[in-house]
Amino acid sequence: MAILLSENTRVVVQGITGRDGSFHTKQMLEYGTKIVAGVTPGKRGEVVHGVPVFNSVHEAVNETGANTSIIFVPAKFAQDAIYESIDAGIKLIVAITEGIPALYMAEVMSYIKGRDVRIIGPNCPGIIAPDIAKVGIMPGQIFKKGPVGVVSRSGTLTYEVVSHLTNKGLGQSTAIGIGGDPIIGTRFVDVLELFEQDKETKGIVLIGEIGGTDEEESAHYIKKHVSKPVVGFIAGRTAPPEKRMGHAGAIISGGKGTAESKIKALEDAGVRVAAEPQEIAEIMEKLL
Repeated sequence: MAILLSENTRVVVQGITGRDGSFHTKQMLEYGTKIVAGVTPGKRGEVVHGVPVFNSVHEAVNETGANTSIIFVPAKFAQDAIYESIDAGIKLIVAITEGIPALYMAEVMSYIKGRDVRIIGPNCPGIIAPDIAKVGIMPGQIFKKGPVGVVSRSGTLTYEVVSHLTNKGLGQSTAIGIGGDPIIGTRFVDVLELFEQDKETKGIVLIGEIGGTDEEESAHYIKKHVSKPVVGFIAGRTAPPEKRMGHAGAIISGGKGTAESKIKALEDAGVRVAAEPQEIAEIMEKLL
């Protein structure tokens, strides 16, 4: 069983008439995702890859029953796009857009407190439940249905690790790219809780990177609440000190956020931490 996505997932694509929105709509449709609507203000009546376009998310939800949105809107408009989905009653919002200011996301996170809505991202590759749906930009052909849940801060590393898992015959229940920005809607701990509750997820892969403290917090959570085997990987072991690397969230301060501190925390929690991405599948195969 997948987490967050199901056969009842009905997607609206915000920014569907743009280059990226149009391209990935086609890819998601080909994977089997139920995309029921697109939204671009002023473009109502147009059709993109067979998907009707509406002027607003409210219109799209009322006319199609959409319950999930994916956002390909440019960064300067993305906060309003997220608010629009929230106000229209969308339950799952996947924000692919990168470059959204941290302040904007802080305001969004404050806005959703107490509401029944989950945001994945921003600056993320999205979520995929093999053989069910893909709401994002992940290459669907490398995924295979199976017992391993994958949660990652890095898009490209997700693809590499999933490819190794699939080649080992270890399919995935769900794979989620949570994004690498400092403020994101869904964190490692949130996904770990969902995987722990999912009966068909037998093992969990956690792909972290330097910067922030989410991995250390995940280690504390795993130690107390996760009964399933977890295999970890931390990117950035060889990053030079005092140099900013990649994601906006990859900032090390006060001795925290280093690869060493994250690896130690995870290992202290009983997590097997791989030295190289390809080792993850080898370790998981032995644990399941």
